[in-house]
Amino acid sequence: MTDMTVNPHALPAGLVVAPQLPEILRPVVIRRGIVGFLRSHPTVAIGGALLLMLVLIAVFAPYLGTVDPTALAPAKRTRAPSAIFWFGSDVLGRDIYSRVLFGARVSLTVGLSVAIFASAAGLAIGIVAGFIRWADGILMRFMDGLMSIPPILLAIALMALTRGSVGNVILAITVAEIPRVSRLVRSVVLSLREQPYVDAAVACGTRTPMIILRHILPNTLAPMLVQATYICASAMITEAILSFIGAGTPPTIPSWGNIMAEGRALWQVKPYIVFFPAAFLSVTVLAVNLLGDGLRDALDPRMAKSL
Repeated sequence: MTDMTVNPHALPAGLVVAPQLPEILRPVVIRRGIVGFLRSHPTVAIGGALLLMLVLIAVFAPYLGTVDPTALAPAKRTRAPSAIFWFGSDVLGRDIYSRVLFGARVSLTVGLSVAIFASAAGLAIGIVAGFIRWADGILMRFMDGLMSIPPILLAIALMALTRGSVGNVILAITVAEIPRVSRLVRSVVLSLREQPYVDAAVACGTRTPMIILRHILPNTLAPMLVQATYICASAMITEAILSFIGAGTPPTIPSWGNIMAEGRALWQVKPYIVFFPAAFLSVTVLAVNLLGDGLRDALDPRMAKSL
């Protein structure tokens, strides 16, 4: 299309050409691709970058100047941070730097595993309870009973029935986190099943499983994904608490909770034993929470900043 100019003298009498109005609204900029998404949501970029860095540290821990995290050296115990011991050594002479880097594997494994398992189980329970009315009362009363117990106490009780291991810690925390996901999914499903497109599908004779797969499940993934990030952060904190009080992973497995538990008696004279694992745990939880906040803003159309 080309611009057309109108000769004012060629117009009929009584007609004039309206002046061109100035631009009031800024042109709409549509950002596409991963780079555009990250530029539009810097919180996701920051949280994702921190979390990716920690994952890489955990994966490549053996190649980052570490030694055997379980190797004892009583003659070198409680050494201050130096060129030999970057983060110092603990009461048994073990290298804290190596233990902290290998401990990232435990925390990230627990956090991601709990987020996946709790989200999958909570999604199934929430969809069934929200869409099938007769199952709502049975499932939700059971979930209410689990939610009446604080998650940390429920995890401690479950760990008391089993021996300490990473797998049992994941199982105990997962059981404690399932009710949170199921209630969230149920609330979303209760609003979705009253939508006109669901009524239309029912009127057309579509079976319940197909309605759930086509109309209900896709609309629950976004809020569940955001909730999964918070569950991941909560699971890492719970694992550290369980290990700190001696109810989590065995002392032979380097985890941030175990490292802090071993150094709490020397906190006033050797604070670095507790400081470094606590700092890594705080940064990891911060990264996951930033990622969750950014995803919430990105997936919620009411909080969109640009078209």
